[in-house]
Amino acid sequence: MTYEELISKMTPQMHASLKQAIELGKWPNGQRLTDEQQAICMRAVIAYDQTNLPKEEHIGFIDRTRQDGKQHGSDPLEPEILKILTH
Repeated sequence: MTYEELISKMTPQMHASLKQAIELGKWPNGQRLTDEQQAICMRAVIAYDQTNLPKEEHIGFIDRTRQDGKQHGSDPLEPEILKILTH
């Protein structure tokens, strides 16, 4: 089974369990997560978010909209258009 297949078969309950394990730093049985396990769980949660949840529910999402609905600041991940001016 590939990593992508594993993520596609992840259930919302599994996703929530992995998020909780990351937050608490331990598995439901109380055993502490190793650094490697924490990194793998984080990658799985992020991958699940990207494919199954709306952008607003992704881990680390920052809502940049103002109360009037306009964008506050720029999205640092959005590509910028550069204009080259010749004199």
